[in-house]
Amino acid sequence: MNVLDYKLYYFLGVGGIGMSALARFFKHHGKTVKGYDKNASSLTKELENEGIQCHFDEDLEGLKRLLMTYSKSEVLVILTPAVPNSHLEWEFLKKEGYTILKRSVVLGEITKHYKTIAIAGTHGKTTTTTLVTHLLHSAGLNCFAFMGGISKNFNSNLLLGDTHQPEPLFIVEADEYDRSFLTLEPFIAVITSVDADHLDIYGDDSSVKEGYRLFAKKLKPGGVLFVKKNVDNDLRLTEHHLIYSLNLNTEYRAESIRVEEGRFVYDVKSPVENIPSVLLGLPGLHNVENSIAAIAIAQQLGVKGEVIKEALRSFKGVKRRFDYRVNTPEHIYIDDYAHHPEELKATITSVKRLHPGIKVTGVFQPHLFSRTRDFVEDFANSLDLLDECILLDIYPAREKPMEGVSSQWLLQHMKGKDKKCMSKAELLAELSVNPRALLLTMGAGDIDQLIEPIEKILNSNKK
Repeated sequence: MNVLDYKLYYFLGVGGIGMSALARFFKHHGKTVKGYDKNASSLTKELENEGIQCHFDEDLEGLKRLLMTYSKSEVLVILTPAVPNSHLEWEFLKKEGYTILKRSVVLGEITKHYKTIAIAGTHGKTTTTTLVTHLLHSAGLNCFAFMGGISKNFNSNLLLGDTHQPEPLFIVEADEYDRSFLTLEPFIAVITSVDADHLDIYGDDSSVKEGYRLFAKKLKPGGVLFVKKNVDNDLRLTEHHLIYSLNLNTEYRAESIRVEEGRFVYDVKSPVENIPSVLLGLPGLHNVENSIAAIAIAQQLGVKGEVIKEALRSFKGVKRRFDYRVNTPEHIYIDDYAHHPEELKATITSVKRLHPGIKVTGVFQPHLFSRTRDFVEDFANSLDLLDECILLDIYPAREKPMEGVSSQWLLQHMKGKDKKCMSKAELLAELSVNPRALLLTMGAGDIDQLIEPIEKILNSNKK
């Protein structure tokens, strides 16, 4: 059955970034959409404002009443892996034989009905997906987009296109977790990076690489695959692909990279059309590299250089991706989603390049006990790039604590002298007394809850 043929779409875990986008997508197609999540959030509030009912307790009786008005064949249940097997509603739906599909499977089914552009990679996929969306939308192309973060240009993680126009484009962030990206069927694909991660799923680095090789094989016949240079070296793909890089001798690349008034300016070399003096409205050398992949896709779809140039200039970025929250003569505060050693390294290096001579204080919340354990030395090396490092407790997400694995344990592996562990409350108290000139918060857990309190503290310390 086509995933667009159901009448009721019931979400278990509706408040996640990917799940909420799917819920909006089906609502846009005129479907009845309802859902459960463990906690209310800004995303669930937005869903409710758009007519998608959400509840936050395991309401089995309410679910039964809802289902009485539908036959089983009219109901699709969409599940996120974060929901435990013991969830009362899930247990009931399984027992009664309702159709239950993972979010990744539903996304894969949707891509079968669209010309899909899928962006994969251990790092960089959210920003690249959002860049591609902004470029194509700015060029007037009809597209839907599922972005893994909140675009500042659209103030949303979802862009909805016109369902009545023929062959709209479908842009999607291809998530490697749980091998979800293997459900997709793209006609254009990108692999931005392949570093060891999610070893609780893959086991080892070689299995991660094999996952990406399988993703490359999912490309539809006649499709186009863009791969970053070092990824090409690692994967040794047999499929035809085009290579991009920051400033290497590849088909698509950035040249003459310079900083002008705190922003990167560069020339784009391309077999389609060279574009001189591009200004990216987003800091970070890694984002210059991400923009090359986005430009390559846009050119593949016929977007001209001047349109691309103007769109890159107006790109505002993604919330929690090198996100300037305070930028005054007294204080600079940048927030970033970095939670892998390579991401930390890229973010810290870019901050230091853009703001030379200023002491950089970094606050990092490790994400997952298993990731901290698996990459402890790499985390330590990346965090040692900071002038001062403050570690918060590990955010467990879906995991239970592991004996011996803690932020204090990670701290012991670091060589830097100015380092300490703090609670969230201790951090805010410390910043109130001693606000830093350049503060960088990093992590994928609930560290985002500190953003507004930190902003308030730093803004109150203006001269």
